[in-house]
Amino acid sequence: MSKPIPHTLETRLVQVGVGKDEQTGAISFPIYPSATYRHPGVGESTGFDYTRSGNPTRKVLEEALAELEGGSRACVFGSGMAALTTLFLHFSAGDHLLVSQDLYGGTYRVLDQVFDKLGLSASYVDTTDTAAVAAAIGPRSRALLVETPGNPLLGVADLAALGALCRKHQLLYIVDNTFLTPVLQRPFDFGADVVVHSATKYLGGHNDLCAGILVAKDAELGERLYFLQNSTGAILPPQDCWLLLRSLKTLALRLERHNANAQQVAEWLCGHPRVTAVYYPGLKDHPGHELSRRQTQGFGGMLSFRVDSPETARQVLKRLRLISFAESLGGVESLMTLPAVQTHGDIPEAERLRLGICESLLRLSVGVESAEDIIGDLEQALG
Repeated sequence: MSKPIPHTLETRLVQVGVGKDEQTGAISFPIYPSATYRHPGVGESTGFDYTRSGNPTRKVLEEALAELEGGSRACVFGSGMAALTTLFLHFSAGDHLLVSQDLYGGTYRVLDQVFDKLGLSASYVDTTDTAAVAAAIGPRSRALLVETPGNPLLGVADLAALGALCRKHQLLYIVDNTFLTPVLQRPFDFGADVVVHSATKYLGGHNDLCAGILVAKDAELGERLYFLQNSTGAILPPQDCWLLLRSLKTLALRLERHNANAQQVAEWLCGHPRVTAVYYPGLKDHPGHELSRRQTQGFGGMLSFRVDSPETARQVLKRLRLISFAESLGGVESLMTLPAVQTHGDIPEAERLRLGICESLLRLSVGVESAEDIIGDLEQALG
């Protein structure tokens, strides 16, 4: 028997779900909206009993996501925050987490205002500085959660160095791979134990679904995460599972365009007189540029830039025509937001200002429109 031909990630993405429906041969795997399933007999099961515990459409999606990231098991949820909330339930009162300080404000909110009351504490550290992370480890530290690139300042963490640190101190190593996806960044190659995604973003890619993902490297941990998913019930409905299966097929193509556009836009912004700083790892003067070149296959479609005043920032948002003033990121349409007021508004003002998240900072999710048109819109908005 001949060995199967290994395929590239790009090919495997296109083939997600193909050949999985053996009964009909459907190329697009069907949606199974059933809430429950008939049993062949007492003590017998088709493998599906109740859709919170398992659904055929969700099963195909979860298996594909685990394979694409290189993990043992994936669980999909109704949002990125549902995925993180379920992951945090893995820990116990008294446990301490280390978390990137440059992270999505919703993650800060759920840790600070929900899990802190349940006895789970968190320290926010500069994960681009491995020594600072090491210094923050205490006797109750149980995990490190790193977003890289960071949100919204696009800091780049050394994944291999942090992986070694986590192994040394027996910390669960969690990497949020939302910004780069498995196409551009492979956290398990650097020692990660869990990979997190807000699949609402690049994996979904069309601003038409809300989803979250946890992928475990180890089968035992994957079983624990499934137990928590099944017990708490924050699952992704089958219709949205199908949408995400569909979206994965074009992920590599979309990211190619996101990357190319973001590079052009970042370089153009660097030359504008009203722009005082541009944060994009693809720029050679970005502090994480060389590290990013070594550990990723591209710099992604996200960038932030600082303008000369809060008034200019608000002027830009008001004048946008092609780019939408909207939260979220990673869709085919370009979106811009004011992090200090929107995505990071729940972080205390003093902490935001310490990090540099002021009202002159704009975050841009560069879409797949013509780069010339995106730049044209920025030019007229900046005035």
